[in-house]
Amino acid sequence: MKNVTKEIQDLIQVNEDLENYFANTIIPQLFVDEELILRKYTPPAMKQFNLNEDLIGKPLENIKENFRFPTIIDNIRTVMGTGKLLEKEIQTTDRRWYKMNIIPYLLRKENKVNGVIITFIDITSRILDLKEQEKMMAEYELLLDSLAHDIKNPILVMKLSLEYIQKIQRDDFRKLAKLALNLQKGLLNIENVVNSMLDSRWQQQRYQASAELLDLGNILEDVRLSVAPLVQESGAVISTDLKVREITFVRRKLRSILYNLLSNAIKYTPKDRRPEIKISIEPSGDYILIKVEDNGAGMDSQAIAHIFEKFKRFKTDVEGAGVGLYLVNTIVSSAQGKIEIDSKVSGGSVFSVFIKNVN
Repeated sequence: MKNVTKEIQDLIQVNEDLENYFANTIIPQLFVDEELILRKYTPPAMKQFNLNEDLIGKPLENIKENFRFPTIIDNIRTVMGTGKLLEKEIQTTDRRWYKMNIIPYLLRKENKVNGVIITFIDITSRILDLKEQEKMMAEYELLLDSLAHDIKNPILVMKLSLEYIQKIQRDDFRKLAKLALNLQKGLLNIENVVNSMLDSRWQQQRYQASAELLDLGNILEDVRLSVAPLVQESGAVISTDLKVREITFVRRKLRSILYNLLSNAIKYTPKDRRPEIKISIEPSGDYILIKVEDNGAGMDSQAIAHIFEKFKRFKTDVEGAGVGLYLVNTIVSSAQGKIEIDSKVSGGSVFSVFIKNVN
């Protein structure tokens, strides 16, 4: 009789200890027994998961929607079946993140699992910070790629100009003056690229450059001047059809899109063919459609499937690093836009860039 009384007293003490523990714990915790019945919860769990006293003794199946995590019962069964701790990061249906620990509740004398204690630690802010860091790293990677690529292009212009200078007669001052102007523009473009990146990254917004209302005609003219040596060398004919005159976008990024598409259209036209390029801009539903058509070498379906991969090049006889179209696609995708390509070998290409219309 004394032993029975002692066991009852021990059970009462254990129950009181458990009650005190759950009542004073500052993190959400649940105690679920081997029959998957909710037995206890902490005050933070009551607040976090909208629990009340009436739910004590109810099957977890009936109240699992409170926890907004569809596989919680399967996870509990796994722990009770293995007797091992389960620890995982979860996102509930209300889009909050938790570090969830499901700990087996052992009856040591009988060496069996009699339920589980589930702990939820809110890590939403940490996850959001990590995502912001990932976004920032992606932005910086794009920044470095863009910086290297956008500076390389004016350098190419200057290189071509110097080659022309070496070929012309010294007394042909008019040609020399024109080439000197190209060199000056190349240096100015490099300066503008560096300044725009510094301004957008470090002064106004730390992680993202500012969008502004841009005149498409002015941007196209700026790009046309940047590719002037390529146009001069190839005899390219460029026509435009602007049914939209303004767009809200980041100046440097829009310029990069147009420059890469236009310069590629010239560079990838066979040497025995005069490049003919048409740039049209028009509204298209929720987007502004920028279309660049050329009569160049074209691509097959395999090349199109991989054309936006970083450092991917399909023609090694043309100067380049395989970064330009990767940058274009990254810029457009990050702005919730899309790119479509229609091309056939020796039949030219049409690049259709859809940019969200926020005007």
